Amino acid sequence: MTAPPIRPTPKQYLQPSVFWGIRQDFPKRLALLLIGLALGVPLLLWAIASYGGWVRPIFLPTPTAVVQAGIALVQEGLVRDVLASCGRVLGGFVLAAAVGVPMGILMGTFSSMESLFAPLVGTVRYMPVVAFVPLIVIWVGLGEWSKVLIIFLGVVLYNAIMVADAVKFIPNEMINVAYTLGAKRRDVLFRVIMPAVFPSVLDTLRVNISGAWNYLVIAELVAAQSGLGFRIVQSQRFLQTDKVLFCIAIIGGIGLLLDYTLRAISRRLTPWAD
Repeated sequence: MTAPPIRPTPKQYLQPSVFWGIRQDFPKRLALLLIGLALGVPLLLWAIASYGGWVRPIFLPTPTAVVQAGIALVQEGLVRDVLASCGRVLGGFVLAAAVGVPMGILMGTFSSMESLFAPLVGTVRYMPVVAFVPLIVIWVGLGEWSKVLIIFLGVVLYNAIMVADAVKFIPNEMINVAYTLGAKRRDVLFRVIMPAVFPSVLDTLRVNISGAWNYLVIAELVAAQSGLGFRIVQSQRFLQTDKVLFCIAIIGGIGLLLDYTLRAISRRLTPWAD
């Protein structure tokens, strides 16, 4: 008795999908539509809840009240506050990049540097920056350096960890080929590792600049007389929710502008990264 013949199963091809395509081109019109929905739906819900009287104005003011509060803040010198906050964030973030990026490259490249820095980084990054504020005031006083130092401490270790992880993802084959071709350790570091990790460094800075803005309010609690964080805390004391929301919106707008700017710079400097 012979066994029945085995029939080959028909091949099943993957059906094309515009919306769920993995790493495929997406229509620009549909992308703009989704962006509009992502921004428009929360604004619509906010307008319905505030204009409809479902939420008290002290908890959620209307968009009109927020715009009017913003106009009043501009007349009171909001531009000066924006410039002050941008200067503090820029100072702390540049200092964190200058220290954290080289530290991360060293930790990811040399096991000796990882043994040296990893225990310190792994311990300190779990310590809240707020706990260091009294010490920072004692060390550097109440001036601008205290605010810059708070932002620096909040970002620098994350820069180091993320860059070190990016270096470790560089394939060993690239390094071995460089050694085979006669490269020295210095050549491998500067001509193999650093160019390979450069796109990840830009992505790390783009992600962590949001952390710098998050620590801005904490930094401007230290005897600040200007800045967006100072305005937020001052408005909170007098229950001026409309001014608080406008300052938060300004920070979000600046962050969005910085994010798109850094993305454009990354695409321009590292076209091979995609």
